[in-house]
Amino acid sequence: MLPTPARTVQKDPPMKVIGLIGGVSWASSLEYYAIMNTLVRDRLGSDYSAAVLMYSIPFGEFSKQERLAAAGDWRPLRRTMIDAASRLKLGGADFIVIASNTMNSTAGLIERRVGIPVLNIIDVVGKRIRQKGLDTVALLGTAYTMEAGFYRDRLEDRYGLTVVTPDRAERRYINDVIFDQLCNGIIKPQARKRFVAIIERLVADEGAQGIILGCTEIPLLVEQKDVSVPAFDTTALHAAAAVRRSLGEE
Repeated sequence: MLPTPARTVQKDPPMKVIGLIGGVSWASSLEYYAIMNTLVRDRLGSDYSAAVLMYSIPFGEFSKQERLAAAGDWRPLRRTMIDAASRLKLGGADFIVIASNTMNSTAGLIERRVGIPVLNIIDVVGKRIRQKGLDTVALLGTAYTMEAGFYRDRLEDRYGLTVVTPDRAERRYINDVIFDQLCNGIIKPQARKRFVAIIERLVADEGAQGIILGCTEIPLLVEQKDVSVPAFDTTALHAAAAVRRSLGEE
């Protein structure tokens, strides 16, 4: 009798564990999780899903800390971000993804204090804009993202881009919609109409060749089909880059 051939067991492809800091808000964290798992399934087959370890920051406490930060005291918010990243590192994450454009302002702090790499959303967006061959882009996001230098300066210094932002009244409106509506999963047609009007004004008056949807909740409201210039969905771009890094593709 001939020996029975040994069964070949196919090994799963190695995946780095994505450490996702979410909860700010959970609505966009849900999008991250869905996009990452869908991409891994499409790339590797229906039996596969993403290797994700998520810590979801309670949004109520985060909102209080965010208001303190807006008043100049960043210490509670930074402690929260360092704590979240530390939990993910202890849990076995190989790198960190912060599911918030605004809180990517703490990426360098986390890398220094926690000692774990952070996939910075600004770099992901900057590379994509450069691939599209654009020079001037408009940035929409929270008031802090639009007004502080961390986002604009990194895009200008590292990627040679010119970044324009809405005027003061428009920034206030955008910020209010993000926190009062989008973070709570509320999508209103009138808000979409106003956002689109702001974008098109920036195209006409400021020479914007593209628009950065620079809050991970904004893509819940505005899509590419709504505007006349390339729209950079930071949630989708960031989640896709996380999957590529997890699979060792970059």
